[in-house]
Amino acid sequence: MEQPDCRAPRWSILVLIGVALLNASCGGAADAARTPAVVWRKLGSWSGRGPMQTEPFISDTGSLRLRWETRNEAAPGTGIFRVTVHSDVSGRALVLAVDARGVGRDITYVSEDPRSFFLAVESANLDWTVAAEEGVAATAGPVAK
Repeated sequence: MEQPDCRAPRWSILVLIGVALLNASCGGAADAARTPAVVWRKLGSWSGRGPMQTEPFISDTGSLRLRWETRNEAAPGTGIFRVTVHSDVSGRALVLAVDARGVGRDITYVSEDPRSFFLAVESANLDWTVAAEEGVAATAGPVAK
């Protein structure tokens, strides 16, 4: 009976191990370059002068960012601007997100359970804008050169 030649399989195993090690070392560098990030998705924007209740909007994450600005105050010190986040399911007020006086701008972050929301705006003696955005988890890759 003839003995099989075992040299060919040994070489192929060594080549496969080498390729696997090379692939693992290169893949780790690419994965290490990826970093967690947040992407902000627009849910709605509104503007006005005086009080308003927005139409409902759905947040799948509950992570909200409200960008707001007030301007054109009728008389210095008389402008009022408040934004309350409400549950659209129950109508219940969840959080007073903005309580400002006069002309200004800012960003407010709200963390709630995912659901449908609406904003109740109280305003007097100034023009205002507010935009709601939802934070969505993402992964940022390396920057192309």
